[in-house]
Amino acid sequence: MRYTEALSTHSSQAANKTLRNTYGLLSLTLLFSAFTAGMSMAFNLPHPGLIITLVGFYGLLFLTHKFKNSSAGLLCVFALTGFMGITLGPILSMYMNMPGGGSLIMSALGITGLSFLGLSAYALISKKDFSFLNGFITVGFFVLLFAVIAGIFIKMPALQIFISAGFALFSAAVILLQTSQIVRGGETNYIVATVTLYVSLYNMFLSVLSLLGMSRD
Repeated sequence: MRYTEALSTHSSQAANKTLRNTYGLLSLTLLFSAFTAGMSMAFNLPHPGLIITLVGFYGLLFLTHKFKNSSAGLLCVFALTGFMGITLGPILSMYMNMPGGGSLIMSALGITGLSFLGLSAYALISKKDFSFLNGFITVGFFVLLFAVIAGIFIKMPALQIFISAGFALFSAAVILLQTSQIVRGGETNYIVATVTLYVSLYNMFLSVLSLLGMSRD
């Protein structure tokens, strides 16, 4: 009985440590990403394009997972989030040039932040097992991938709304699942957890911003 209690206490402490490290690193990466996005806007850098963005993202993501158990993994995390901030800068500049673009960006930031806090709080307080979302996330990934490819050739507002709304829901599911895994001890690597949450927040922010922009139009 004492052994079981000691094991439970140890698991809880490990989960709390992973959670603290994840949120701490996530805060730093968000600040760094905001900095690189601001620099990209200040220097009016062009968007690198879809191919360079995908190659840079997946290349740095691969390196982050490869070195997730070493200090080099931290460098890869900042390289990845910094790169994503650079790609975000030109998009924000485009919205800033729109009438009321600044308010759209701030609204998207507020909605994304509140959504993250609400989802995280629910997963932390309830401590529910959200592993059932694995199927939804897997299917959702392929559906969204197909929709994005179709969107390249089919310029339909309804399809763009579906893609943006789909990515927002997909990101919300990932945040719930990842937070739940940390709390329940299923995820012990804070570098992997940080990258997963960062990418989810990045996608959610762009999705909400796109939806707000389309509603304004």
